[in-house]
Amino acid sequence: MINQKVSVHAIINPISGVGSKRAIPRMIEKICSRNDHALTISFTEYAGHASVLTQAALDAGADYIIAVGGDGTVNEIARAMLHSRAILGIVPKGSGNGLARELHIPMDSKKALEVILKGNVTTIDCCSANQRVFFCTCGVGFDAAVSQKFAAEKRRGSITYIKNTIEEYLSYRPQPYELLVDNQTIKEKAFLVACGNASQYGNNAFIAPHANIQDGMMDLTILSPFTPLDIAPLAIQLFTKQIDRNSKIKTFKAKQVRIIRQQDGVMHLDGEPVMADAVIDIHVIPAALKVFTPEVITFSKEVHNFFEEVTRFFDKRLPYIFK
Repeated sequence: MINQKVSVHAIINPISGVGSKRAIPRMIEKICSRNDHALTISFTEYAGHASVLTQAALDAGADYIIAVGGDGTVNEIARAMLHSRAILGIVPKGSGNGLARELHIPMDSKKALEVILKGNVTTIDCCSANQRVFFCTCGVGFDAAVSQKFAAEKRRGSITYIKNTIEEYLSYRPQPYELLVDNQTIKEKAFLVACGNASQYGNNAFIAPHANIQDGMMDLTILSPFTPLDIAPLAIQLFTKQIDRNSKIKTFKAKQVRIIRQQDGVMHLDGEPVMADAVIDIHVIPAALKVFTPEVITFSKEVHNFFEEVTRFFDKRLPYIFK
């Protein structure tokens, strides 16, 4: 029997996130050449192009599809791969990198490619909101409004996101919602309603700290109206995986959620804003996607990765801040 070459298709979004991607094609070429893999590299040219390129790669028999970009690019590629035999590799180059962080994929491009090379595969769930697929979180309310504002910005990055969050908070008003959580009805006036297949938005902001991307369930988080005095505790708890301990937070686990609001409006899917109906039906799609991930993540490794990112932030961002 003749062993066929592994077919690798890399899809690169050249304008996502804040970092340069010029060196990445050569890095991928070296790895594939060293392992005698057949390689095709494509570059996205418009919104939605990554899904088109992914489908073409699947039709051509791709074994691995490598997504190089941010959450939007990864989402476009991953949703075209659902229930396919191909395996997704992620090289995170966005501003949030929610799915990559959830799966403990390194933010360093070379290390992310080494994860793919080692070949450990994890099968994960995804979710659907009004037939639109997401992998980490979707939400309505304040977080969706911020995502809409952020999407219109020319300059991305953490500082821009924080600025938009503060500006939106000053004018945002909580909205009434009716929620059908499996067989339970909940009526709430809420600042935001978030459904988490994964535990975080991105940037290690854990809106659903107990969510498990492999358990066939989603974690619903409801944030009640709060005062300016509540902001600091909420922010600290958001980034320390403790937000569910706050008295302003209610959490539920469910396989299906229906969100009913007063009118059509924006919702976000993995941080990308989209217009949606007043009624939003969300459900889990179990075991939907195969992804290359690190084999074992220890607590000490998580701490090391955290401080590595903090160091990278101060090394690269502070000079820009003080320009």
